Amino acid sequence: MTETFTKFTHSSKTNNYQVPLAFKTLSLSLSLSLSLSLNHKVAISMRKSQRMGRKERKLVETISIIDVDSPSPTSASMKARSNLTKQEADMIKRGFLADSSMILVDFPRRRRSKRKIKSKNATAMQNKLDSGAFECYFQNLWRSFSEDKKTSFTYLDCLWFELHRKSAYKAKVLTWIQKKDIFSKKYVLVPIVCWRHWSLLIFCHFGESIKSETRTPCMLLLDSLEKANPRRLEPDIRKFVLDIYKAEGRLETKDFIYQIPLLVPKVPQQRNGEECGSFVLYFINLFMESAPEDFSTQHFPYFMKDNWFTPEGLKSFCEKIESLKENSDVDELL
Repeated sequence: MTETFTKFTHSSKTNNYQVPLAFKTLSLSLSLSLSLSLNHKVAISMRKSQRMGRKERKLVETISIIDVDSPSPTSASMKARSNLTKQEADMIKRGFLADSSMILVDFPRRRRSKRKIKSKNATAMQNKLDSGAFECYFQNLWRSFSEDKKTSFTYLDCLWFELHRKSAYKAKVLTWIQKKDIFSKKYVLVPIVCWRHWSLLIFCHFGESIKSETRTPCMLLLDSLEKANPRRLEPDIRKFVLDIYKAEGRLETKDFIYQIPLLVPKVPQQRNGEECGSFVLYFINLFMESAPEDFSTQHFPYFMKDNWFTPEGLKSFCEKIESLKENSDVDELL
């Protein structure tokens, strides 16, 4: 670790004496190299700059990953350096919970004022949710269901689908999914945020035969913005599912996997461009409450219709989920 400290002094004459004005800059840099396997290393470089004036203090953090798999980390491998987006950083942080082979190094942050958060609680879910806020709300919602109800369900992180679309993260995401044991569950909830829009993908009975009449393997795609054409996600969804089957070592063929129906029910639609995240959380809540014991395409769409719920029902749900957040410790994650 290297630390540099620089002090600048500016003088001006006032009534024949010097008045010093101080400006200090503190720069810390940390470089960590760790081995994830015998053939792969990742260096995590982090830098934090702290500026202190007479009445202000600002923190700036930068997180980046450098691929040093090359024998010479100062040449081609250094060119592979890529700054993480906020979504990618969130995904990596949550990924450490599923992957003990990686470690997280982070700088402390100032805690957000809880008083400020509470003053905004009445309208927080009316704004478009980012992945961090969505995850906080979802975890509280998940904990509100009984253990008996949750035995039929599991879920994937809301960033895994999007990160799977990037070759650099595909293998790691598939490794995390393997630990979810999705083929032993009736339903797998897959929140998707893509092109700044939220939708919900649900895998149904993936462990069953395609010929089953009572438990039909299928996929549901619930989208509150039908005019955005939800089926534009289908090619990526098919690739995602195919890779999951392959990673699990399943015997099903590619033809079988591409025959799994992707059903898009006509569900209630959002009224503005900000509500999609709240709709997905409500879809999850209502589906977990009403999902049939055995899902069959013969009875589709079940309860998932355009009159499934009312705007008043959504508003009441948002108030409920806000109250769950207030009674938890998730404020630090926002």
